[in-house]
Amino acid sequence: MAKPKKYYSSASLITAVLLTSLLISVSVFYSCGANIFSVEDDVIMGKEIEQEIMADQKLFPIMQGHQDIKDYISGLGKYVLENSKAIKYKNTFPYRFEVIHDDSTVNAFCIPGGFIYVYTGLIKFLDNEAALTGVIGHEIAHAERRHMTQRLTSYYGVSVILSLVLGNNPSMLGEIAANLFVGLGFLANSRADEEDADNYSIKYLTGTKYYPGAITFFFDKIKEEQRIKGETPGELEGFLSTHPLPQDRIKNVNLKLSKIKPKPDPTKGLFTEKYQEMKSKLPR
Repeated sequence: MAKPKKYYSSASLITAVLLTSLLISVSVFYSCGANIFSVEDDVIMGKEIEQEIMADQKLFPIMQGHQDIKDYISGLGKYVLENSKAIKYKNTFPYRFEVIHDDSTVNAFCIPGGFIYVYTGLIKFLDNEAALTGVIGHEIAHAERRHMTQRLTSYYGVSVILSLVLGNNPSMLGEIAANLFVGLGFLANSRADEEDADNYSIKYLTGTKYYPGAITFFFDKIKEEQRIKGETPGELEGFLSTHPLPQDRIKNVNLKLSKIKPKPDPTKGLFTEKYQEMKSKLPR
């Protein structure tokens, strides 16, 4: 006896084809470093994580008072946003710049949507305003290039991303944000992301009042500290775990700078005196 033939409705067939195509597309996208999250998702996730950060003063002691210091740091970030034509989401992301009062940590980090945090340990470690502006430009690049949600696209895989795309799990963004915060996973950047952010830091500062390669002063100081002490100082371990600094990254920055015409002068656009005055006002 012949087996009965199975018939599928055209609607079911179209749905199956669309889902298969979507699965293949998402797989290709995240394997190539693309981003299935929307820009709006970056903002939503960033606000979720920001709330967690602001609520945990033990882990993230946001500076209280000292409005002049906070305004100074925020002013550097806003200057980059306002003076670089290469920044795409300046009117989309709610950019905010916060200072974390922790002298033992030489670091800065960014979460999706343009929420950027600078440790007082980093401020004290650097010697001039241009260097700090270069680091802030680097963190802005992490937001603009949407590095975290690119990594999430790859990390969470097709099934979770599909549930977001198809609207089957609207609370997933909040869950992802909570998991990121608890695990501090949002701090870790890949080498490729770091190189990309370096390149854009240079691009953002080119044509401004600052020396465009100012982030190199930070690199040089790290290498000097390692040379003097024979190892990586403890206060820099956190930075290097989240911002890897292989020699290739330094070579890449120097190569980018060599291609700028006219060649920028590394002795100009540093604003060292102004920076040292600000540093003298930092709480002990």
